[in-house]
Amino acid sequence: MAPSSHLRPGALRAAARSPLWRAVLVLVLVLAAFGGWWLSAGRSPGYPRGETGFATGVQRGVYDRYGQLLESHIGKAMPGVQLRLDNTQGSIDNLARVTSGQDDFAIATADAVAQYSGPGKDRLRAIARLYDDYLQLIVPVSSPVHRTADLKGLRVGVGLPQSGVNLVTRRLLASAGLDPDRDIRPVMLGVGDAADKLRAGELDAFFWSGGLPTSALTDLSDHVRIRLVPLGDLAEAVHKVEGGGTDAYRAATMPKGTYPNAEPKEPVATVAVPNLLITRSDVDTALVEGMTRVVIDSRDQIGSQVHAAQLVDLRTAVYTDPLPLHEGAMRYYRSVKP
Repeated sequence: MAPSSHLRPGALRAAARSPLWRAVLVLVLVLAAFGGWWLSAGRSPGYPRGETGFATGVQRGVYDRYGQLLESHIGKAMPGVQLRLDNTQGSIDNLARVTSGQDDFAIATADAVAQYSGPGKDRLRAIARLYDDYLQLIVPVSSPVHRTADLKGLRVGVGLPQSGVNLVTRRLLASAGLDPDRDIRPVMLGVGDAADKLRAGELDAFFWSGGLPTSALTDLSDHVRIRLVPLGDLAEAVHKVEGGGTDAYRAATMPKGTYPNAEPKEPVATVAVPNLLITRSDVDTALVEGMTRVVIDSRDQIGSQVHAAQLVDLRTAVYTDPLPLHEGAMRYYRSVKP
């Protein structure tokens, strides 16, 4: 006789035909499936994993350094997301890269956004207003240039062709009564190369638009005696330049000691323009929400190395004119609203 602890084959077949047995089996399978989904959902980050492109700017510029530091914070806050940093010519180049899908995120100045007319402009969205770029005109300390109009006939760095620097430099020159193509000898360079050329005596002056301070200028002032030329007299006129059509510019003052080794030692009047962190309307909402959170949460850590980032502020981040906020960014701002 078989041990009583084992069911005979006939009993097993009978149990399998029982409605109660079948109901129990179905319930077990459903619970197992639900449990697997719950565990999987519990591990899901809620945003797409993988690589996403971030267009920064020229090497040794503020955009470049900001992107490098943001990358490390993204890696910690959103595991599974790899932020690919792409060096570019600057704001106009960045807008084209985002609208074409080459990159999902970028930084661009508000004036460049306002004048951009490329394909896909209607899909551009903002994540945050970051910090202001300050227009800076750098010359050797002994230069005869004391105002923008004095640049006539000189070799002048005007930024790269697709940069926000080039855009605003042309407007500044025009507002000073100079033809950007004929009255100066324009040289298209990024800030690092322009600093090197000025140091070598191969450039008479160069314009830069960036957060304060810019490391390339700090380094330059450590090796060469330089002077910052005031631009504040053009703050109102630049709005009226043909093709300007933007209220992005404002009068501003570079604080005393921005570049300790540069002249003058007092504050310098200039023009400023906001920077926006941008994306496209079709970029995943959860990914954009996460990016917005990281930008705000990392302000103090990034700001300790990129001083301009200290100005990223939750109260002003939502003022992203001329672009509307992305839905993901709006979700974040609503979630932290008092």
